[in-house]
Amino acid sequence: MEREWDCGDPQNRRKWAEATTETLRVLEGKWKIIILCQLFAAKGALRFSDLEKLIEGINQKMLIQQLKQLEKDGIVLRTVYPQVPPKVEYRLTPMGHALGPSIQALIEWAEMRRDHT
Repeated sequence: MEREWDCGDPQNRRKWAEATTETLRVLEGKWKIIILCQLFAAKGALRFSDLEKLIEGINQKMLIQQLKQLEKDGIVLRTVYPQVPPKVEYRLTPMGHALGPSIQALIEWAEMRRDHT
C-alpha cells in the first residue's frame, strides 16, 4: 500500500505514532517475530512441539506465554484436537498473514542495515 506521508499535519503524525506503538506492542519481545517467521515458513499449522524444536533457546513457559499473547491479539489461531495425547496446532490467522509484507520489509531493512555497518 502506497501512503502519502503528509508530515506537516500533526493529526497524521499522532495517528501514525499511535498505530506504530500499538503494532510494536503486539510484536514486542524477542520471540514473537521468530514464532511468526516459523509459522510463515511452515505455510500451515505447526504443533507446539514443532515450534519448540524450531526455535532455539526458547523454553516451554515462554513459548506458551508468547503464543497466548499472539492468539489474544488475533495473530495466531490455536486448535486443540480432542484426542489422547492432546494434539494442539498453531497457524496464522488472516490478520497474521497480513503481517507478511511488513515482516518481509523488516527482514530486507535488517539485511540492508547489516550490509552498511
